[in-house]
Amino acid sequence: MVGFPQDPAALYRQIRASLRDKESRDEFVMPAAYMFHDVPASHLADDVDPVALVLGEMDRHGVEIALISLSANTEAAERALTEHPGRFVGSWSCDPNRGMEGIRTLVRVHEQWGVRAVSLFPHGVLPQVAIDAPQMYPIYAKCVELGIPVFVTVGIAGPRVPSMVQHVELVDRVMYDFPELVFVMRHGAEPWTDLAVKLMIKWPNLYYSTSAFSPRYYPANIIDYANTRGADRILYGGYFPMGLSLDRIMTELAQLPLKEDVWPKFLRENAARVLGLAEKN
Repeated sequence: MVGFPQDPAALYRQIRASLRDKESRDEFVMPAAYMFHDVPASHLADDVDPVALVLGEMDRHGVEIALISLSANTEAAERALTEHPGRFVGSWSCDPNRGMEGIRTLVRVHEQWGVRAVSLFPHGVLPQVAIDAPQMYPIYAKCVELGIPVFVTVGIAGPRVPSMVQHVELVDRVMYDFPELVFVMRHGAEPWTDLAVKLMIKWPNLYYSTSAFSPRYYPANIIDYANTRGADRILYGGYFPMGLSLDRIMTELAQLPLKEDVWPKFLRENAARVLGLAEKN
């Protein structure tokens, strides 16, 4: 999970409209800035190419392929996919409030850019839409039809907005109704990580990504699950440059107590399989 530097006011326009507390509105850097330190710079000099900058960081840290959003900084994302198709794969963020218009847009983007995943932010749309809400079901059905996974933020939201639309227990019903859906929990699942593990044991197509967390704060029970029966279910997820630098992520990853045989699955194999890249590598 990698992004391209851009003006945060444009990137987070929708979620910013939901924020009510003075600190979030008046000192806006990113929606959950209070949780992060040393957020990477969002503004670039006019002569700095964001695609080249991100590629340079990827090369420096041994990141072969990055999942990027075509919904954010679209010009840079489209150029990255066009000029470097072996280094980037695309995802698309859906707003369930758009109904069939949103589904048609997803189909068009999938046909044009071959997107490999859909992202959903239950807490980040207006109005909010719960994980198991009826508005979500056409998106889940289309993901099954297209053969692509859905990445969904779960747990207490980082931005200061209500979070119950992301309660992990809501995933249970979705997995029952869509047994073919590949569903990846994103952004922590806290404080319901025990429940997240229980549901991964129960549902074979349910996964967990470590996105938006510095490695030193990965939940201990998620690491325990990865080191035991969940080695095939936990995916590395980054957060550069939204909240974390790759320097910090990679430095802290070196201290992560994963078993030797789990590392290849965590860093590469699980994501390649979920995103349909395994046959290409």
